[in-house]
Amino acid sequence: MIKVSETAKRKVIELMTDDGYNAATDYVRVGVKSGGCSGLSYDLKFDKEKQEEDKVFVDNDVKIIVDKKSFLYLIGTTLEYSGGLNGTGFVFNNPNANRTCGCGESFSL
Repeated sequence: MIKVSETAKRKVIELMTDDGYNAATDYVRVGVKSGGCSGLSYDLKFDKEKQEEDKVFVDNDVKIIVDKKSFLYLIGTTLEYSGGLNGTGFVFNNPNANRTCGCGESFSL
């Protein structure tokens, strides 16, 4: 399961609307790819279609799709949004990460 905080929900809906997506019917695709200063980095984008092997989660009225491979790295993760002095953007609170970089955009297991 992937959870979405209240602040992340509000920002996701705002950005989806701005980009021509409908938060009620479209998805937030969350994934993991090689790269970043810690070895793996998060990938976040909007998508109108779910692939056959995608896992679908709905939390806090946000529909999330994750490919099968990325799901193993993301179990129990919470998507949050930070607008503080240390930078603005989405933050992944991943209990599986042993090490994260300073910017929070990459991790290792």
